[in-house]
Amino acid sequence: MVRLPRRPRAPVGAQHSDEATGGQQRDRRGLRSLLSVRSVVGQMFVLQVAMVLLLAVVAVVLLVLTVQREATRSATDRSFAVAEGIVRAPGIVAGLKSPDPAAVLQPQAEAVRKAADLDFVVMVGKDGIRYSHPDPSLIGLRIPYKEDLEALRTGRTITGWQEGGSSTAIRTFIPVKDTDGSVIGGVAVGVRVTSISADAVRQLPVLLGVTAAAVAVSTIGAVLVGRRLLRQTHGLGPTEITRLYKHHDAVLRAAREGVVILDADRRLLLVNEEARRLLELTTDTQGRRVDELDLAPSIAELLASGREATDEVHLAGDRVLAVNQRPLDRYGGASGSVVTLRDSTELRVLSGRAEEARERLRVLYDAGIGIGTTLDVTRTAEELAEAAVPQFSDYATVDLAEAVLRGDEPNGTERQLRRVAAAGVREDAPLIRVGERVAFAPPASRTAHLTAGRGVIDPDLRVAPMPGYIPGFGPRDPERMRRVVEHGIHSLITVPLRARGAILGVASFWRSEKPEPFEDDDLDLAEEMATRAAVAIDNARRYTREHAMAVTLQRSLLPTSLPTPSAVEVAHRYLPAESDDVGGDWFDVIPLPGARVALVVGDVVGHGLHAAATMGRLRTAVHNFSALDLAPDDLMAHLDELVTRIDTEEAGGDDGRSVTGTTCLYAVYDPTSGRVTAARAGHPGLVLVRPDGTVHFPEVPASPPLGLGGAEPFETAELRLAEGSRLVLYTDGLIEERGRDIDVGLALLRDALAGHPERDPEQTCRAVCDAVLPAVPRDDVAVLVARTRLMEPDRIARWQLAPDPAAVAPVRAACGRRLRDWGLDDIAFATELILSELATNAVRYGAAPITVRLLYDRTLICEVSDASSTSPHLRRAAATDEGGRGLYLVARFAQRWGTRYTPRGKVIWTEQALHDETATEPGDDTTDALLDQWSDDDTL
Repeated sequence: MVRLPRRPRAPVGAQHSDEATGGQQRDRRGLRSLLSVRSVVGQMFVLQVAMVLLLAVVAVVLLVLTVQREATRSATDRSFAVAEGIVRAPGIVAGLKSPDPAAVLQPQAEAVRKAADLDFVVMVGKDGIRYSHPDPSLIGLRIPYKEDLEALRTGRTITGWQEGGSSTAIRTFIPVKDTDGSVIGGVAVGVRVTSISADAVRQLPVLLGVTAAAVAVSTIGAVLVGRRLLRQTHGLGPTEITRLYKHHDAVLRAAREGVVILDADRRLLLVNEEARRLLELTTDTQGRRVDELDLAPSIAELLASGREATDEVHLAGDRVLAVNQRPLDRYGGASGSVVTLRDSTELRVLSGRAEEARERLRVLYDAGIGIGTTLDVTRTAEELAEAAVPQFSDYATVDLAEAVLRGDEPNGTERQLRRVAAAGVREDAPLIRVGERVAFAPPASRTAHLTAGRGVIDPDLRVAPMPGYIPGFGPRDPERMRRVVEHGIHSLITVPLRARGAILGVASFWRSEKPEPFEDDDLDLAEEMATRAAVAIDNARRYTREHAMAVTLQRSLLPTSLPTPSAVEVAHRYLPAESDDVGGDWFDVIPLPGARVALVVGDVVGHGLHAAATMGRLRTAVHNFSALDLAPDDLMAHLDELVTRIDTEEAGGDDGRSVTGTTCLYAVYDPTSGRVTAARAGHPGLVLVRPDGTVHFPEVPASPPLGLGGAEPFETAELRLAEGSRLVLYTDGLIEERGRDIDVGLALLRDALAGHPERDPEQTCRAVCDAVLPAVPRDDVAVLVARTRLMEPDRIARWQLAPDPAAVAPVRAACGRRLRDWGLDDIAFATELILSELATNAVRYGAAPITVRLLYDRTLICEVSDASSTSPHLRRAAATDEGGRGLYLVARFAQRWGTRYTPRGKVIWTEQALHDETATEPGDDTTDALLDQWSDDDTL
């Protein structure tokens, strides 16, 4: 161990003396550092003192401004208050109206001015003539201020400055108004603004005292902070600073990152060895300007600009440099910038691969969100092609099996596909067009790949023979393949669209503009895109099949052709919505007994198979209820009960679907009277177009939708129509549209129907659909138009029958004569027999009044009505029965018969063909045989 020589210890007294002397010297050095402007502590001290003085000056200025503002505000308030008081003072209006306003107002104004210590009080008339003024010589003269004259004219109050003489006053002018609101004069009051110097002088000593205290506090603070800074630097001398510089230089030399420091003139102050190597600089570059160096243009531009940069990539020869630049003044240094450079040549290769991977992920992401947005097979294939072009390939084609387009599942034996989608950067590529057939005959070596869902790459289509499978090309079409290659297409990926073990088609991706051929990573991406697209296409295919089934069901449930009753001429339109699901709108025309006809439209809530099936059930129910010849309100009540029962039965189902809310409109037209009776359940009312072309919306009582009626009765409306009137029935999809008020739809409907009496029902349907329907209907639309006809009076025969059996014979005879007039002799016997049976039964078992009516329509209709509600029924009479055979004979000779109830009783009706070629005139034997089957006492 090496011992250092011990330093001789000084005596205790001498030691204390040295410490005291050293302390005094340190204090003197600290004081010099504080007072030296070159030192940081001295600069800080000077800065603090300057800031305190600046704050003192600012305080004085603020004091002066504050005093002036308060004086101005006080003068303004005072002038306004005095002027307002003078205007409201009693006698001012009377003084202005007096014969000599100056004599009355001048003394008062001067008294107010002197009492309130005002600068002036001036009263003027409505023409601006002064009636009072501190200077009597100005009385009688017009005021020179345009603002006052404008205030007199408009009745406004104005306040502002008025300078004159040695003082400045705040002047307020207020018009004086008479009791009726008219301006009869004005009052101007001026208040001198008091001098602010006195207030400022009074507060100045306090301000100076505060400033002095602040300077003292700041000085003490500067001393304390200076001493703290001296302690934090540990008293480093030149040696220590030199050592720090050497360490700094060693670090710059050893760093593997280039460092360049430039001054404000863009001269190189410092360049380390790594920067010289990367930029290929010589040793004499330090101190030279950037524009004098032989640097790469992009790097020279960056260094000369001095702009901030973060990891900017620049080429320097065969190197790729990542350059960062920051200004020096941001970190407390002199003006200039510091630049760091990093060699990223190898990193560029890796980043290029990473960028390619990110690009593939971006393409896959876009494909994931862009493919399968609809349940349409063709549109899904188009989305696959659009997702690939131009990010992944320059051209993309999608070929599908014919069965897939129909919604069926392919059987795997297809040898031809249909091109359904194509996309490309250019439109002149010699590829097979959309809609054409594509050969699908892969070689045996590729069948296993396609069956397993794997694709194949043809990296260079110019190489022969082609190693991969190209749909539609090969030995069968070498000419097209040659044109494809000549077009510049050089690389191809073919991927099967495989879902649930079945190949739905093939997707092909072509490159022409991109010079690099497809690689294995590209094949993985193409297979992933094809897999997602195949699932979406298969879902769309299955939906297409189910949708076709639903549409078929719906079409089968709607009437394929409407009957053509003689009472009306009808036309209809049914337009499905643009949505994918089928709807529940329906319509019908139902012939009724008595030459009447029922018109019905309805709308089942919801869409899909459930709505279509429910629509079929309701349409069948309406047919059945119509066969019972129910009145419209009774029919609606039965339908409401049916819908409620359906909902109750299906309440426990898994889907939870309901038909509550279904709407319906049912109308019955009678051509013998021209009356129409209508009832509706939550449905839009009907529209009546009169023969002259005017449009009317008759008031049909509104009832709740079916299934919601409860105990509420359904009400009907009855209208009498002129011949040639048109009834328009429709569903809500015609007039309702999202974003359009329903009144707008009704107005469009009215305009489409009005003013065209010559239109037939077919033309009316076309005009309504063209004018009212939206461009893209969101709901099904059903429209039914019926033009009414009246039965001619000479084809109607009516007789009143007395409640006496003897009265039947004259009516029977009159019936025979009417039939002969109509040329219906061949059915006269059967008709008389039917009428005799029905009339005799009404006389014996019915109630008066009894009416017999014959209608000569497409069939002969015989009606017997009475006030009784009892209804006959057909039965087979035994051999020993004395009666029961009359209704059997009626059913034997009539095509149809039945009973309908009216508010006044019932009607028993029959229908017969107009001509019966097989009928012969019955002889005596036939007559006797028929008469033997019943007695006069038989009932129906």
